[in-house]
Amino acid sequence: MKVRQQLVQFLNLAYVLSSAFMVWKALSVVTNSHSPIVVVLSGSMEPAFQRGDILFLWNRDQQAHVGDIVVYEIQGKSIPIVHRVLREHHNNEKQLLLTKGDNNAVDDLGLYAKKQGYLNQATDLVGTVKGYLPKVGYVTILLTENIYFRYGILGIMGISSLLTQE
Repeated sequence: MKVRQQLVQFLNLAYVLSSAFMVWKALSVVTNSHSPIVVVLSGSMEPAFQRGDILFLWNRDQQAHVGDIVVYEIQGKSIPIVHRVLREHHNNEKQLLLTKGDNNAVDDLGLYAKKQGYLNQATDLVGTVKGYLPKVGYVTILLTENIYFRYGILGIMGISSLLTQE
């Protein structure tokens, strides 16, 4: 393969990656959420959402209310949690929320950070669920949980790039 062809392939890959990054950042700005799209990783929200569903979030000047499904993060944990608002309180112009998974027997107090009784709408919430695509997120789950699938995909991509004659 010529150097020019390799450079063109590298630039095409860089173009695809930078375009995906720009689309992600644009969605983040529009939705006012650092993670505008998340994948459901557990069955705690069944039957509303199944494992593998992709959720679209919105976090623009809106307060969550009882019954809304929200995505939140706990300090020190990197995986966002998708649960329904069970109770809300207003304290000194702050909205505090208590959440619970639809398929769970108890509320989320055990999941919150140490000495945290409620979620703070302004700091803990990633967004409110506004839409979803069922089962599309299984690809992400397979890539993160199955190392053989991950290496298989990487191998196929590597072989296809070597065999491409452009």
